[in-house]
Amino acid sequence: MKQDGYYFYKRRKRFSDDTFHEIIHWGIGVLISILFAFILVYFLGMNVKVAGDSMAPGLVEGQKVLVNRFVYKISQPKPGDVIMFVPNGNENTGYYVRRVVGVPGDRLYVENGILYINDNASEIVSGKIIDPGMLSNEITIEQGTYFVLSDDVMINDDSRNPNIGPVESRYIQGKVWYAFSAEDSDAHLVK
Repeated sequence: MKQDGYYFYKRRKRFSDDTFHEIIHWGIGVLISILFAFILVYFLGMNVKVAGDSMAPGLVEGQKVLVNRFVYKISQPKPGDVIMFVPNGNENTGYYVRRVVGVPGDRLYVENGILYINDNASEIVSGKIIDPGMLSNEITIEQGTYFVLSDDVMINDDSRNPNIGPVESRYIQGKVWYAFSAEDSDAHLVK
């Protein structure tokens, strides 16, 4: 109705089908992005601080590492992999980060400070092993277990110690794949 040249008619805005579809597409895109981010963080981004200097010089006390929790669901640890595990399943002790040197079926022993795997001197370990612990005699790694060592072989807080021993696969949390310092100046992939 028109009065004195002014319209007092309230025009009703119509919500078009195109706008509705665009909102739905945006919403689905956001949900997929959130799901993708969650999966990435859950499987590839478990953030753990290294305790102690047993993995020095590569990883040191307080350094943060990212753990890939998915990789060992589709494959098995290999010699040289740096893994995170819970020793003997005791979650009160925290996570350990060590390097795999023996896989199921391998025969290991230390002679004259050198680690031998299947009668071949290991290239994984650098340095002379003073305390062979369980490796003073030859052992064979059982199915479902892995033998791990510290990179600093002077520290025997690893599978050589009978309190830890070979690590059962069910206690392995994942593969350490990325390390960074608190200052982010020393970020690197873990080899």
